[in-house]
Amino acid sequence: MSDSETDGLRRISGELDALPLETRRFATVYAYVLARVARTDPGLGDAEREFMERAVVEAGHLSAPQAALVVQSALSMGSLYGATEDYVVTREFARVATREQCEALLRTGFAVSAADDRVTPSEIAELNEIGAELGFDAAEVDAIRRDAFRQLGHVPAGNED
Repeated sequence: MSDSETDGLRRISGELDALPLETRRFATVYAYVLARVARTDPGLGDAEREFMERAVVEAGHLSAPQAALVVQSALSMGSLYGATEDYVVTREFARVATREQCEALLRTGFAVSAADDRVTPSEIAELNEIGAELGFDAAEVDAIRRDAFRQLGHVPAGNED
């Protein structure tokens, strides 16, 4: 990594540190839950990463470079701690977020799963678990999934309903 890249990372990190704690926490947890979805599919692609970054910009009200750093951190943390922290982090989001924010996160998770134009059974299983951890019952998760995929114009194999 060059000195200018290191300086850029430090600057972006400093900008994140200057944000209110609630903003940083929300964006970080949001990105972590999306990273859970992305990690279930081997070989995270550029489409999924870029989609996650755009989602964190929108939901977390961050700049694109800030969102990229948050998403990369979430992916790294998830790789290191994975299932150990997944439940705790998702439940923390459910605790501090509104029902609408939880639904938006779940919808975005379904969009992340479809970002590479293929949705795997493991991604659906992970999203079902995330939905339950966010406080949705199975019927609500199924309805959100169907609506999210319909809006995306995506029908994963075996989910034509």
